[in-house]
Amino acid sequence: MTKKKKMFMIIAVIFCLALSACSKQSTNDPEAKPSESAKAAATAAPESGNEVVEVSTVSISDQYLKFDEGESFEKNSVYDAYEKDIGVKITNKWIAADVAQFKEKVKITIASNDLPDFMLVNATQLKELTEADMIMDITEVYDQNATDETKQFLTMDGGMQLKTATFDGKLMGIPSSYNPYQYQYMYVRTDWLKELNLPEPKTMADLMTIAEAFNTKNPGGSATPSGLSVSKNPFSIETGVTGLRAFLNGYHAYENMWIEDGNGGLVNSDIQPQVKVALAALQEMFKKGLIDPEFAVKDTEKAAEMLYDNSTGIVFGASWVPAQLVKGAVKDGKVVQEWGVFPIPSVDSNPTLNQIGLGVDEYYVISKKAEHPEGVIKLVNQWIAVDNHPTEEQKVYEYGKDRKEKGNNYWLLSPLRVGKQKDNNGEILPKAIEAKDPSILQTKDHKTRYERAMKYVDGDTSMWWEYLISGPKGAFSLVPTIQENKQYLQNKFYGAPTATMAERQEILLKKRDEVYFKIIMNQVSVDEFDAFVEEWKKLGGDEITKEVNEWYATHK
Repeated sequence: MTKKKKMFMIIAVIFCLALSACSKQSTNDPEAKPSESAKAAATAAPESGNEVVEVSTVSISDQYLKFDEGESFEKNSVYDAYEKDIGVKITNKWIAADVAQFKEKVKITIASNDLPDFMLVNATQLKELTEADMIMDITEVYDQNATDETKQFLTMDGGMQLKTATFDGKLMGIPSSYNPYQYQYMYVRTDWLKELNLPEPKTMADLMTIAEAFNTKNPGGSATPSGLSVSKNPFSIETGVTGLRAFLNGYHAYENMWIEDGNGGLVNSDIQPQVKVALAALQEMFKKGLIDPEFAVKDTEKAAEMLYDNSTGIVFGASWVPAQLVKGAVKDGKVVQEWGVFPIPSVDSNPTLNQIGLGVDEYYVISKKAEHPEGVIKLVNQWIAVDNHPTEEQKVYEYGKDRKEKGNNYWLLSPLRVGKQKDNNGEILPKAIEAKDPSILQTKDHKTRYERAMKYVDGDTSMWWEYLISGPKGAFSLVPTIQENKQYLQNKFYGAPTATMAERQEILLKKRDEVYFKIIMNQVSVDEFDAFVEEWKKLGGDEITKEVNEWYATHK
């Protein structure tokens, strides 16, 4: 549920397992209960008189998709099921070998104006295609063909994601949605806290005390002890572990988002004074040896090794971080490291606001030349209906023709997939696991996580990570408080990149990272931040700010 996470292959596998973010398990939500008419509309079969219509698309091959014998992208049980159940025949104009090739081929497809009936594009391409009048205004076809269940499902966030696909009141695409309420947390070695008689962290001052104690007293007996685990891309929104976005949030600073300026406008978070305070704190930690001096050349996995080998006992990251920590926490069937998960501490009496995105960065668009756009909307209806309340027969969409789990990931064949925008894992799972009561479970994701956590309770230490995610003191247990108290901050700009943003954003981010790193590593004074702010403005930042505020004036 995203921005898309780009981790090393082994991390990606365990990440999908941990989050159940592979969309086959991500769209169950008790709040999106369909009406009987919605169910019937979503699963109406051509045998009842519906005409079979054909829609073309483009697809990505995937290393985890394994076809049953005799099947392929051209002919398979999932495509057959769509044709049989809703009367939509799916064909592919081309298949990309991987994500990188897919992105390049999409660019060529757009440039040559050779669009399939529908395809997945990014936000910039959505805007370009709209301006070039190459894609369809789907307002009417969506309104007429989307089921009540689909309309409810895609507006669980209040309609924000659909707004990002709307231009001048026209709906130009279907958001490839995911849950934007993905928070970050602080993970700390609680066995070391006990050993050193330290309290659990509640403030940034506590964090500094703990990091210094872990470093100087070295409870892990490491040859290279450190305080906080950091990798070379700490400010990227895609860094779900060993990043520093959460650290910034603790100082009320935020990474590359547009926030209110208090005067009715928006400003970019990267140049705000709170960032300077946070960088000064990081510089002080670096000077004290609380941050690995080689962090700037270590990728996520290399930085994480210091967690596994007892060199580091603090790391910021997403809810799925325990799925990575398990590599050091469990050895030979025994739990050898104890970790706790805590809210991001604050530098003062004001609560930390967890930085979150919009939950969408890609869209399914329909070509103006498409003869049967209603077929595309039927695919959306069916994906949502089957993923929320599948019948035994409909398990073919997930497992293939034998309808049995065998690791083939047939769900990847569905050409149009949308994820839920909210879940209630934090309300349900900790209670169910603590009480050992499966009766309150509501979704497929609940049941899968509950079963894994209970395996750990029953002695299967390989499932330690799920307990730290879903258990009574796990990451999910912290979500209800964050939600109820609105302790999160969402980007106020949800439009497509502005003209100057598309041209200069990469340069600005590169310059930002260069200056941030130099400050953290004590190569320049923290006052260099002030010079960076002025340069940022001259390099295009002021023009971007102007464009963003022109957009904001009409979208408040």
